[in-house]
Amino acid sequence: MQILSGKEVAQNVYDTLTDEAKHFLENYGYAPTLAVVLVGEDPASQSYVAGKKKACLSLGFGHKDYHLPSDTSQQQLLDLIHQLNEDSSVHGILVQMPLPEGLNPEEVIRSIAVEKDVDGFHPQSVGNLLIGNPGFVSCTPKGVMEILDYYHIETAGKHAVIVGRSNIVGKPMASLLIQKGRDATVTICHSRTKDLPSITSQADILIAAMGRPHFITSDMVKDGVVVIDVGINRIEDASCKRGYRLVGDVDYEHVAPRCNAITPVPGGVGVMTIAMLMKNTMQAAKQFASKEVK
Repeated sequence: MQILSGKEVAQNVYDTLTDEAKHFLENYGYAPTLAVVLVGEDPASQSYVAGKKKACLSLGFGHKDYHLPSDTSQQQLLDLIHQLNEDSSVHGILVQMPLPEGLNPEEVIRSIAVEKDVDGFHPQSVGNLLIGNPGFVSCTPKGVMEILDYYHIETAGKHAVIVGRSNIVGKPMASLLIQKGRDATVTICHSRTKDLPSITSQADILIAAMGRPHFITSDMVKDGVVVIDVGINRIEDASCKRGYRLVGDVDYEHVAPRCNAITPVPGGVGVMTIAMLMKNTMQAAKQFASKEVK
């Protein structure tokens, strides 16, 4: 059984991006720059934003922070995004979700210029992915593909079963796997799927992304499966200093022995999300620079 270490894959991505950022700065005189907008005081969101800033600085990227109060109006937020759309020193824009109650996330996402949509959430980005056109891909599914590629896990002709149909993971994951060149046969399961174990047990590649701790058990998989656990769940654990520990959507202890390969939690898909955000930001900066040169 092979452990698919997201930490190892992410470090490989960061090593490449560090070199690319250095050369980019030498060639163009400015660094790839990400603007991150945080509205409100949500502790988890603050932690995520801090992680993104840390990644930018470690790679030699530029970073701009915009922390708005929780009573920010929809129009004030849209005005800031418009300002960032027009700012040539900003190549990628990320608005940290979830937004405080009263703000419309769909309108916010649509307002971000598609060429700066490094989260890959804009409807045009999603459409490009579905029909196989170049564009930004949502960071978590992109991170899963990076792991599969790094460990040379074949997808062509394989039955990939995705448990979860969110716009952030499940749907884009399916779109990536069915593209020509990936060539998987994809089944998406969800809360209304009947006799779920009969379907998950057919999977050559099982991707768990429903946000329910230890939901996938050993009787739901076949021997030799590749399991990608996207879930990150906190469960109370008095033996831990923090009072909780992180677990995935897969019952790792009992499922792992049946697997050919599996991602751990933590240290699996989760660390790939920021790495792919950085990769998308570099892509955005390169696209901007190529247009500027013309």
